[in-house]
Amino acid sequence: MTSIATGKHAIVIGAGIIGVCTANALLDKGFTVDVFDPAEPGSPDQCSYGNAGGICPGSCLPNAMPGLMKNVPQWLLDPEGPLYIRLSYLPHALPWLMRFVLAGRKSRVEKISQAMINLHRLSFEAYEPMMAEAGCPDLLQKRGQLFVFERENGPDGSAYGMGLRRSHGVKVETLNAGEIQDLEPALTDRFKSAIYLPDQGQSPNPGRLVAELAKLATRKGARFHRDPVKGFTYTLGDATGITTASGDYTADRIVLAAGAWSADLARQLGDRIPFETERGYHVMLPQAETGLKVQTISADRKFVASPMEGGLRLAGTVEFAGLNAPPNYKRADILVKQAQGMFKRFEKSEVHRWMGHRPGTPDSIPVIDTSKRHKRVIYAFGHGHQGLIGGAVTGRIVADMASGLPAPIDMSPFRLDRFGLRNL
Repeated sequence: MTSIATGKHAIVIGAGIIGVCTANALLDKGFTVDVFDPAEPGSPDQCSYGNAGGICPGSCLPNAMPGLMKNVPQWLLDPEGPLYIRLSYLPHALPWLMRFVLAGRKSRVEKISQAMINLHRLSFEAYEPMMAEAGCPDLLQKRGQLFVFERENGPDGSAYGMGLRRSHGVKVETLNAGEIQDLEPALTDRFKSAIYLPDQGQSPNPGRLVAELAKLATRKGARFHRDPVKGFTYTLGDATGITTASGDYTADRIVLAAGAWSADLARQLGDRIPFETERGYHVMLPQAETGLKVQTISADRKFVASPMEGGLRLAGTVEFAGLNAPPNYKRADILVKQAQGMFKRFEKSEVHRWMGHRPGTPDSIPVIDTSKRHKRVIYAFGHGHQGLIGGAVTGRIVADMASGLPAPIDMSPFRLDRFGLRNL
């Protein structure tokens, strides 16, 4: 067994956005850090790579909202809809889906929304100094976020969500067709109304952001191992290290931030957490040349158009099919079809498709907590669609937990025991 634990030493399992942010925060607290992940940080093998790019301090609406169920049947029956479940996988996904629906009750949504805004409102504050230190401040752009509708009264259907945002201090503006054109002239006149959130941000290259933050951690002394973690080693019944193909390692703190692969490792530690991989697709169109400046969400068709360093990224759709099923790139092609007529200029001769695994909890907020049985182990996973938003803040919180310091926010909503039957 290799010992990397002779003081304040930490192992981080996972080198996606949560893992690299956590590694940097632990280093800043005086820890020596080793990071384990078979994927290269920032590579297409990671979920973080395929993110739509939003870094939004005002993100506070969970995926399950009141009234969601009335839309689910039509989405499932529509081959181009935003939700798809492979029939063979339905029995496995059903318990999670039932919890997901229950999380959409109004009383739960308001508590979840408060937890989300508490975590996300610190996003810029946490990211900006780290990006400056890494030499990549250009990877945070503050141009706002635009939700467009094809009906003049489109925002009326989002009144509850707008009210939630405003109750949390998020600036919300409604726009008519002319105001949409003034803000984002790249769009066609298909869109008759919009919701604009002016204080939100975007990263134009999430993969490069992860890579740059990994390089920063390396310069500060972190060691990255391209080695999958198979399980844990124990001393007197307590998890004190990890086991990999190259050997066993021990540490004072172990942070589990392995995204969609986290739940299986947590299960080895005796913690069963309702968890699903929400398979997400994107397409990159390097020659689209739309001129889009603001990240734009089609509220009717449920996908995101993001201007990126490498062209236009169209992202969205949720597929439930597990970790091992091959990609269904027809789900990606749907995004290109949905975007037809969205832009005044739209060249789609070159299309690059991608699929990744979002780590999803049924209530849309991550697990950030200590293992029930193994007090050296800290969980930091399950951010779902919000990983890029919450990455830097989560890293700070985990480093505080590892150092025995109080968290800057109420952590009770992020506890792993919140999934008990009494909380449904």
